[in-house]
Amino acid sequence: MPLTSPPLIYKICPESLWREAEAAGIFAGAAVDLADGYIHFSTGAQARETAARHFAGQAGLLLIAVDPEKLGERLRYEPSRGGALFPHLHAGLDPRQVRWIAPLPLSPQGHRFPEDVL
Repeated sequence: MPLTSPPLIYKICPESLWREAEAAGIFAGAAVDLADGYIHFSTGAQARETAARHFAGQAGLLLIAVDPEKLGERLRYEPSRGGALFPHLHAGLDPRQVRWIAPLPLSPQGHRFPEDVL
């Protein structure tokens, strides 16, 4: 049986805010994360709707991919939009825990996601 990686979770973040976090060595979250007390993530299936609802028309964004297993018990899947379970990190995110980062360019049809984000 082949070994498979767990599905990644994603954070959409303004590039300037992420670069500040890299310099500081910790990402405490965006304003909405700080207000809610946890860092909002999305699964691959949720990421496009998250971008459309909360980041419509915004340029200069990054898509940050994280292996949820690396976050341990600090990561909880909790009800949100319509009762769907969303990953929430109840701690700061160490930028070294990030699997990869990609630009999230804006097109006339909305944000363009990497092809492998389901």
